[in-house]
Parts: sequence; C-alpha cells; structure tokens
Amino acid sequence: MPLPRRLFVSAMAILPGSLPAQEVRLDEIQVTSTTIDDRFAGKRVEPSSVHVISGSAVDEKRPQNMIQMLQSIPGVTADLSSGDEIKIKLRGIENQRYMGEKPGVAIVVDGVPVFERTGKVNVDLDNIESIKVIKGGASYLFGEDALAGAVIITTKRGAKHAGVTVSADAGSWDYNRQLVRAGLAGEWGTGHLQASHRASDDYYWQSPYRTNYIDGNLRFFLTERSDLTFGFEKSDRLKDKHGSVTGALQAKLDPKAELGRDFTRKYDVSLEKFNVSYSNDYSDRGNVMLLAYQYKDHTLYWSAPQRYTSAGAVVTSQDAYTAGNDYNQTQRGVKGEWRTSSGSLGWLGGIDLRRNEYLNNVRAMVSYRNSPAPPTVAAGSVLADDMTKEQVTALYGEAKWATTQKLTLTANARYDRIGLDYHGNPLYNRATTIDKSKNFGVASWRLGGTYALERASDLFAGLSSGFRTPTAEQLYAGSISPTGSTASNENLKPEKSLSLEVGWRRKLNLLGNVSDLELALFQIHRQDFILATSGQYSGSGSGTALANRYDNIGGVRNRGLELSLKTDKQRDLWLDAAYSLIDARFTNYDNFLLGLGNTQATYSAACAVGGAGANNLESGRCYRTVAYNNTGNRVPRVPLHQLFATFGWNAAPGLVLRLEMDAKGRSYADEINQERLPGRTIFNLHATYDFKPAGVLGNSKWSLFARVDNVFDKEYWTIARGTNDARSNYTNLYDGVYNANDMSIIVAKPRAWLVGLTGTF
Repeated sequence: MPLPRRLFVSAMAILPGSLPAQEVRLDEIQVTSTTIDDRFAGKRVEPSSVHVISGSAVDEKRPQNMIQMLQSIPGVTADLSSGDEIKIKLRGIENQRYMGEKPGVAIVVDGVPVFERTGKVNVDLDNIESIKVIKGGASYLFGEDALAGAVIITTKRGAKHAGVTVSADAGSWDYNRQLVRAGLAGEWGTGHLQASHRASDDYYWQSPYRTNYIDGNLRFFLTERSDLTFGFEKSDRLKDKHGSVTGALQAKLDPKAELGRDFTRKYDVSLEKFNVSYSNDYSDRGNVMLLAYQYKDHTLYWSAPQRYTSAGAVVTSQDAYTAGNDYNQTQRGVKGEWRTSSGSLGWLGGIDLRRNEYLNNVRAMVSYRNSPAPPTVAAGSVLADDMTKEQVTALYGEAKWATTQKLTLTANARYDRIGLDYHGNPLYNRATTIDKSKNFGVASWRLGGTYALERASDLFAGLSSGFRTPTAEQLYAGSISPTGSTASNENLKPEKSLSLEVGWRRKLNLLGNVSDLELALFQIHRQDFILATSGQYSGSGSGTALANRYDNIGGVRNRGLELSLKTDKQRDLWLDAAYSLIDARFTNYDNFLLGLGNTQATYSAACAVGGAGANNLESGRCYRTVAYNNTGNRVPRVPLHQLFATFGWNAAPGLVLRLEMDAKGRSYADEINQERLPGRTIFNLHATYDFKPAGVLGNSKWSLFARVDNVFDKEYWTIARGTNDARSNYTNLYDGVYNANDMSIIVAKPRAWLVGLTGTF
C-alpha cells in the first residue's frame, strides 16, 4: 500500500478511540481574523489550515533560525544557508531563482507584510510572542504575495514579561548569544525593553555573522476597554558568505566552501521598525483597531564575482567582486479594522493604506569584463540606479454566519489598487532618467465553511485566491540595468493562485492521551507564473536566439496531503508529528533554454568545446543553449515526502528530554529534472531543566538548556540548485556539459552543540 494511503487508513483507524460524541452548542459567532493583532484567537470555525506557535515555545527551544520552529508545521519547507538566513515556503510554492524574488508567502510582522530584499526573514528570534501560519491563498487578508499563505509574527508584549530576564548561550563554531530584558506591569499598563547579541564564526569559510537588537513594547490602558501600544525594533546585522559550493565534487572535497565565491558577500544591514496601535472594545460585541507603522531597511553588499580583468585575464581572488549594492527601503502605512457581531452573524471591515519606497543603486567597484573579449565595464559605471514608489490602497472584509449549530460559513473579499512609479534614484542625481508608472487592480477572496460532526470533531473546507504583482525589476529590467540585455516587459500581468483545501480536525483519546489530529487535502493552481523567457540565467548575453525578458509563460499545480498529530505535553510521554505529501508540477513551461558556456558572453550556435576564437566555449568567450520543454516536470527542491516528529519525555519534575526526527524525501535540483537533491533523515536531541534555587535567589526562576543537532553527524546537502553550465573552481574552464558538477550546493553543517542558561527575577 502506498505511503499516503497507509497514513490515511491509519488516521481513520483512530476513530474508535475518539472522545465520546456530545451535543454541539456553539457560542455566539465571532470573527477571529485580523491583520493587526493576535488577541483574537480560535480555530474551531476557521475554514482553512491554521497553526500557532507560542512565544514560550520559541524561547524554550532557543532557535538559531526560524525553520527550527516552523518545521513542526506540515507543509512548511525552507531554504537555509549560513547563520539565520532563511527563505520560507508553504506547500511547495517555489520562486525558482536564487535571490531577490518574493517566495509567495506573506511575512507579516506586527501587522505589516514585510518585503525583505532577498526574500529572507529578518526578525529578532528573542522577541517573538507568537507565530501563526495560515495556509492557502491568503491575499484576502494580506494582499500582495500571499499566493500560498502567510506567516504572521507578533513581537513580545504584556504583563508576562515583567521583571528582569538574563540569558546566555554558547555553541559550536564560537556561537554565542546574550540577552537582557527588563519589564514592568501595573494598573497603568505594561512595558519591556530588551537587548540581545548573537554572533558566530559559523561552519562555512568566510561566513561569520553578527546581529545586535534593541527592541521593546509599551502598552497603556486608556480605559477598561481601550489601550494604546507602542513597539519598536532596531537591529544591525553583519554577514559575509552563504557557504555555497559549485558541484557535487566540490561539495565532497570542500564542504566549507573554502574554494570559490558566493554570488553575494559582505552584507551590512540596518533595520528599524516602529509601530503604534490603538484598540477599543467599545461593546461586548464590537472592536475597533488602528495601526500606523514605519519599517526601514538599509542594506549594503557586494555582488557578482569578478571573472575577468579589464584586459580579459582570468580573476580567481576570493575578494574580487564587481558590483557594490546600496539598497534603501522604507515601508509606511496605516490600517484600520472594525468588527462586530449579532447573534449568528459576525463581520469585519478593514482598510489598508501603504506608501512604500525602494531606492537602489549599483555601481562597478572595479573595471572588468564579462568574458575575455570586450566590452569593458569601467570602474564607477552605473549598473543600476532606480527608485520605485509603491502605493497600495485596499479594502477588505469578512462575514461569518452560523447557519445552524453545526454549520458555519465564511466569506472574505479584498480589493487592492497597487501603483508602481519607477524613476531614477534622486540620491544619485537620477543617473537613470526614465520615468514609468504602472497600476494594478486585483481582487482576492475566500469562501469556506466548517461543520461540527460533534463537539470534538470538525470538517472544514475552503476555496481561496492569492496574487503577486510584477516587480519593477521584471517590468523594467532593461532600464534598471543599462549594461544588461534583459528587455523590459510592461505588459506583465499579476500571478494568481487558486487554493482548494478540505480538512478534518479532531480531539481524540490516543492510548489514554488527549490528542489533536488534523488532516488536510489541498490543491494550489498558479496561473500566469512569471518566468524569464530564456530560462534561468541563460540568454543574458548579446545576440541570443531568443530575446530575454520576463513574461507570463508559466503555470504550476501543487497538490498533496498534510497530517498533524499533537498529544498532551503534560503527560510523561508525548508526540508532536507533522507529515506532508506534496506533488508540485509545471503545467505550462514549454520553452526553457539551458546555457552551456559563459552566459554573460556572446551567444553563438556554433559555440563548442575546442572551438576557434570567438567560438571557444572553455575560455568563456561564448555560450550556446539547449531547449527543453519542462511541462509536466516536478518543481525543483520540493520533496514528495516530508516528516518531522518530536518524541518528548517529562523525565522528572522540570526536566524535559526531546528527540527530533527530520526526514525529507529526494527532489530534483533543476527544472529539467536531471539532477537530484538526495533525501535524508537526521536526528536532534534537546534537554531543558527548569528549577527554582534556594536561598537569596529563591524568588527567581532558572532554566538550563542543551541541544545536539545532527546527532549522527550525517553528511547531506541543505540545498542544491542547477541552472546551467558553470565554470569549474578547479580548472577555471567551462566544459560544455551540464551535470551534477554545475549545481550550486550548500552542504549541511556537521554535528553541532549548544548550551544555555536563562534566569528570570
């Protein structure tokens, strides 16, 4: 019997041990959806898959990156490189590129969908009050980029943080972390201020990182029913390489990436987040919330390793890069929500106004060539110089109707008016003089319902939409990078997704242990998927057989099954398990060009190994392409099977031991489905011991923590991407053959340890 069917049959077999059926009596209906706060909780009448992780669970686990928390949720996958850099994906939605593009998941921090420049998540792991994951198209609440769902992060707040907390960790590769938090609470309100520091040399060569955070929250109780809250977060982050190698051979011989160069290096990131919110429960059934915010991101970094000097000589120095990037982003906005209910009907109305600005300047740090032959790019040349202003005006709402004691229906709708104004960057005297504007009007929605089979069991189903608008880079590529040859395409349409989900939630008695079971079947169909017409990093040189630009040429269908089982963690033995089956395939991708040779050089159909003069492939003077039809192929880097399980043992009062099993099936590393990313299973061990000391520290609480990751020191790859023929780091030549030695690979870290101590006074 196939694995998915066995799991389904096993789930059905649990039914005889379920809790006894009782008469169903639902309370007065309430709308629990919100984009501003997390004070409205509950999933009993939620028609889509929702998972919540508490801040105490985050603190208890001492994560070094976000995936260490999210992997306990079925359907979550992620790209992880060095440090805490992570790109989150839901249900196999994959953006197909290395950097820059949004991942199809809305990352929401304190009510604000945060656009990270490289699609990564930059948030203080020590300042998380809760993490909520909504799966399925979620644009009906959050708008742009919620193709597959949303990850909603709320930062710390409330009386629970009163007192003083100190914490320190140490671990492998000189990892160290220190934190101090001071909080207070009274009849006037609550507040806290904290500072933290993380740093490590990291496992990979030239990959040290350092992060410093100062953040806090202050809430004033204006009346018994209203409050005003201020929050801020300030961080400085330094990071060097990501740890990638070129090819399977280097991954075996040089897992630390001591040879070769990442595409980007030397990140210097300054982040600022400020927000103020007002909430008023003006009646037992009504609430009004307002939010105003400003989030800033200023990032400096190097990109594009130098391959050739201005005279055409080969360059191999690890510190030789061509482009200096200066990126400055400001997100500003206000939101308002009003909710109320009357008997069996509840509703929400909201307005979302955003005024964002993205400034980008890229200049040549040295004089260089892209191939041994001219042209030469002079030092100081403008490679990109632009400003994008984004205006979003959106209205959204939700209606929830309890038609009977058992059946509750939910309808959501949102309309976004999005304007993009693209200009030259005024900080650099508008070296790019083009002025362009583009407007999009996009509607998104959800229809769903829940049916209470009995008090302990619910069926739920939902149909929802998501969308992603084209970026300025995709619309105006030819203007943004004057030295490149990717053409602009101002006729791009927004990508859209349609998600169907059917699920079952049940509380049951499993071997005397009260447990929560959730089973969900889903399908996501994406239309107008935006792809480069000449494949991935192919056709960027002059004279290509197919003009390179972004176009709505792709389609993808993701379907699968998710199973979650959580038993009572207060029992001596407990289990937390998450299984995912994801079948992701291209439904339309019929023209993919694989580049052989130096795709930054000149296209020539005659380019070949041993070619003469300009047609010499090995020397990097030319490239050619091979056409593929990828329709029906599996989407790369999406494992068919994935299982994460935690086995817990409350061994003694205050002592908890955990064994984690993290298993992923194999997947493809490329769109043509030639090279594979092998599957793997690893195990991690955790231990925590909470205690109260005697004597003068008797009023304090302490917690000891220890963790060992990859206990059996398994060798595997974290990620592998195959795009085209790559120049060997050993020979400095192209070989004209695409195989496993052309992939970009990050080798997983070996066994690592971490210990820590936290005290609260």
